[in-house]
Amino acid sequence: MTTGAAWTRPGQVVEALHRKWASGQYLASAAQGHDFESIGVPLKGPAAADVLRHYEHVLAWAQSWAPDRHPQLRIQTKTVGGRGGIPANPVPERVWVDTREHLWSLLGVDAEVELFHALHEQTVQRDPVLAQWMRNQPMKVLRNAGHWPLLVEVACWVREHATTALYLRQIDVPGVDTKFIESNKGILSELLDHSLPHDRIQTGAPRSDFAARYGFRSKPVYIRLRHLGSPSGPFSEFTVRATELTSKPTGIRTVFVLENEVTYLSLPPVPDAIAILGSGYAATQLRHLPWLDSVDLHYWGDIDTHGFAILSQVRASFPHTQSLLMDTATLLAHQEHWGEERSQTLESPRHLSDAEAQLEQSLRDGTYRPHLRLEQERILIRTVVRALDAVRNDDA
Repeated sequence: MTTGAAWTRPGQVVEALHRKWASGQYLASAAQGHDFESIGVPLKGPAAADVLRHYEHVLAWAQSWAPDRHPQLRIQTKTVGGRGGIPANPVPERVWVDTREHLWSLLGVDAEVELFHALHEQTVQRDPVLAQWMRNQPMKVLRNAGHWPLLVEVACWVREHATTALYLRQIDVPGVDTKFIESNKGILSELLDHSLPHDRIQTGAPRSDFAARYGFRSKPVYIRLRHLGSPSGPFSEFTVRATELTSKPTGIRTVFVLENEVTYLSLPPVPDAIAILGSGYAATQLRHLPWLDSVDLHYWGDIDTHGFAILSQVRASFPHTQSLLMDTATLLAHQEHWGEERSQTLESPRHLSDAEAQLEQSLRDGTYRPHLRLEQERILIRTVVRALDAVRNDDA
């Protein structure tokens, strides 16, 4: 025997239909021109014994399903009782929605449906290909309804123009700027993936890299470097596009790559050497400088899991890279300067020496202290000078 709390209420039916509406299946079916098929929802209601024992509750439940209360529904009933002294009583068994108009009214979505159809008709006139996408993704259209015409115009503009010489800033659609593109690159990517020719999409680039995926020019990679000896030109330090730094600076034999700016700026003199500011994982952009193959290359990062991950990435491009002050002796000599690496990298560096790999694993295992980190700017300057002297003597 069931109880009144378990009997299906009208609100529960509406909630169930709303969930299917939210999935988009109802509106997609309408947009695709499919005939409407009546929707039946079974009801869990009272058993025969409930009529005798809880008649007032059964009556109230049945009245909640009275047809005049639900003009959008067709109520199908069944008879319970009629035996064992229990009078026969009709009770609701299933409800049906027989038309789309009734479904929209029941769910209170008439305005959304009208809005979608209006946007769809506009898009059909502008671009039938995008209108086809809309018919499969109506809820995404509604979520972006406030600026849907602009999204369509951007997608059309990109398809109609060659983009290889352009930055995103040069998309020429009234009302659209780079902030609009960045804020909507998810939905724009879906529209472009659907409407662009396959040869216009760089499938190897993620949708998050909008410029690369759709053939726009990307922001240039810049390299900042500083002469540690006597500069061959008028500048001791400069920043240049990586694509323009195609050859080794004159007279340079040694290159140091560092992550911390103050450390980079405060390095003492080293003849025939330059320092390059790597700025975290930007150090991997050194791959744009093939001439690093012909110099003595040293990488100096923090002694933590991220530092060793960056070292591994640099060495993947330049196998002859030597680490600087990233060893156990340096770590143990600076215990008073130890810090904490809040979040260790999940990356497993593959391009480390045996000693480096052992130290990296010790950091990961918490051998000396959990989440141990020694930042490069905390290493004593006298230790830095000795390390640079050792490099200079080795290069001599």
